[in-house]
Formats: sequence, C-alpha cells, structure tokens
Amino acid sequence: MSTSRHSILFLSGAGLPAWIWDDVRDRLGASYTAQVAPRPEGGAAGLRDYAEAAVGAMPAGQVFLVAHSAGGVVGAEVAGLAPERVAGFLAVSAIVPPPGGSFITTMPIPNRWVLSAAMRLAGTRPPDSAIRKTLANGLDEAIVNRLVADFVPESQGLYRDRIGPRPWLGRRGYAATARDRQLAPALQQRFAIQLGAAWRRELATGHLPMLEAPDALAEAIVSFVESPPDAEG
Repeated sequence: MSTSRHSILFLSGAGLPAWIWDDVRDRLGASYTAQVAPRPEGGAAGLRDYAEAAVGAMPAGQVFLVAHSAGGVVGAEVAGLAPERVAGFLAVSAIVPPPGGSFITTMPIPNRWVLSAAMRLAGTRPPDSAIRKTLANGLDEAIVNRLVADFVPESQGLYRDRIGPRPWLGRRGYAATARDRQLAPALQQRFAIQLGAAWRRELATGHLPMLEAPDALAEAIVSFVESPPDAEG
C-alpha cells in the first residue's frame, strides 16, 4: 500500500482480544510495522497502568495510535504521557474524553449513572447476550462465539480514572461506524469534535470494523497515515 514505513500501535476496545486486529495487520503489509498494545497485569490496574503498558510496547521512534472504542481513553492518556512519541491519533468508533474526563463522564445522563451502578454491582464484563446483540452485531456466528469466549473483563479504573488535564494537539482523525449498536453515531460525532479530528471517514459497519470490513479499515488507516497533516478525509 505504501513504499514508506510507519509504526502503528493498536489500542483495543475494552475486553477485546488482540487477534481482532490480525486481518487488518495482514492487509497493511510489510510497509507498516503494527502491533497491539498489551493490557497491564493485575485486576486493580488504573488508567495510567494501561497507558504505561502501551508506551512500553511502542517501537523506537514515533508511532501512530489507532484506538478503538474504550481504547480511545487509553490513547488520550498515552498522548499526554508521551506526546513526542505520537505521530498521529486515529480514533475508530472510540470514546475520547475531554482533558480531565473519564470514560464514564463522557456518557450522557442518565446513562452514565446506570453504567456506573451496573459496573459496581456486576463488574465490567457485559452479559454474553449483550456482546452478541450490540458489540458483535453484523459478524459471522463463528467469530461471535470466539469473541464471547475470549472476552476479558477490564479493571474499573479503565472506566473511572480521568485522563490528564492537558490536551494533545497533534495530528488527529476519526473513523466512525455507521451501523453501530454499541456506540451511537451521534455520540461518535461528538467524540470526533471533542478530539478535534481534521481527518474523518465513515465505515458502513457495526462496532467492530476490523472484523466486519478489514479491507475498508486498513484502507482508512493508510489514508490517515499518508495524508498531509490537518487534511480532511
């Protein structure tokens, strides 16, 4: 796809296994080095631990962050921790809090209250039925079954901890998913504005475009990485 070489770090949505990115990584080809950020060890990890685990996985030089869903919160914290290492930030149907905000505080009222209470009572792993109906909508049954089996509950800190107070002012883009049952398109639009994304793209998929349409997502990533700074999608 390109004769240049760029490094990409994928920041997965909450609970999602690293293999969801395999097809996209294959389609990026040898011109790109791409890897998935690991989760921190321990069930009591805070948002800072998630961000530090991601920074520790970065290859040398500058890296493009591709953050999906709750990975947008981690990406925002990474950009604040190591701004000189981040060449660009592409949010894919991602939650992006304002400086000083958290995953939960970005949710509209009364959803944030309901979500916060549900997590305290039942933990962070959604019911299998919710994974099938919303998160995995549009996917083949075999992939859905694998997602349900491999889904990992996250620390409460990922959702409750607040990102740093300073905004990151580097190169930003947003790829929205038009048929998303997990994160409403209207909310995605709000997050794109909050991020200050000059580059935009819409994908005709549900919440997991890397599994539903890996070709389209890979093309969008390449377009963002190769586009001039501040270019519109």
